[in-house]
Amino acid sequence: MRKWFKKSMFLSVGLVVLLAGCGNNENNANSNDGDKLNVVTTFYPMYEFSRQVGGEYANVTALIPAGAEPHDWEPSAQDMVKVKEADIFVYNGIVEGWVDDALSSAANDKRVVVEASNGISLMEGLPEEEEGEEEHAHEEEGPILDPHVWLDPVLAQKEVASIEAAFEQADPANKDAYKKNADAYIAKLQELDETYKAGLKDVKRKEFVTQHAAFGYLAKQYGLTQVPIAGLSPEQEPAPDDLANIIAFAKENQVKTIFFETLVEPKIAQVVADEIGAKTDVLNPLEGLTDEEQKNNLDYIGIMKNNLEALKKALNE
Repeated sequence: MRKWFKKSMFLSVGLVVLLAGCGNNENNANSNDGDKLNVVTTFYPMYEFSRQVGGEYANVTALIPAGAEPHDWEPSAQDMVKVKEADIFVYNGIVEGWVDDALSSAANDKRVVVEASNGISLMEGLPEEEEGEEEHAHEEEGPILDPHVWLDPVLAQKEVASIEAAFEQADPANKDAYKKNADAYIAKLQELDETYKAGLKDVKRKEFVTQHAAFGYLAKQYGLTQVPIAGLSPEQEPAPDDLANIIAFAKENQVKTIFFETLVEPKIAQVVADEIGAKTDVLNPLEGLTDEEQKNNLDYIGIMKNNLEALKKALNE
């Protein structure tokens, strides 16, 4: 039933997109601001990486608004018009389950599409709690893959390189500028990587407990072990046995901090923390910025540095 509903929704939205485009110039993607590329991205990391690469030659927008959790978000008819009119469309992959249908419904032969995580070896994630037909469908489709590659500063560099290639394809006249911008940002990500290596090299413990299983790539890159309370979806609640195992692990290993994230209610993390007498702290998966983070002019690198400080504090308790 759910799949039928989604297909019907995209067919209806596709009709809206078609009608909206009837009176538009075929090449109207750049009409709002001279010759700048019209770049449409899905959620915050894709927006930030694209903004860094595009610089003064691109207008970059994110479909998923600040403060919205991207795992369950789906586009409106107005969003689909933006997808159709984009010169470049940038998405991560896996997180945005609606993308294939959206691109098909809002077809544009001139649009360059980049799946930023393409070419990166993806890890298997923890299985979600499924029931009935959906559980059987996942068994047939294969393992659930972890999309959170942007939280590893090394893999983030690969995503930036993929995005740069898309910019060069869409606008070869300014390819030197895009390469210069991408190289400069990749240098900052390399510096971030070195900061993580130095900061986590001599921590007292290697395991950290999170509410959301978003930090597997980061943990692997720096020799840590993520112990998630729930799975890849931040809204997922653990089974009672799994919750009991996490509590037992935390007690046995004298864990003093349970991490939660900014865009999701931290009730499960608080349950574990209360049970073992620990405190809670934020480990930000950077799936979207809060209003407070925007007011403080925080960006990807700034929040990743905050994450590092939170990890260092927790792993040295």
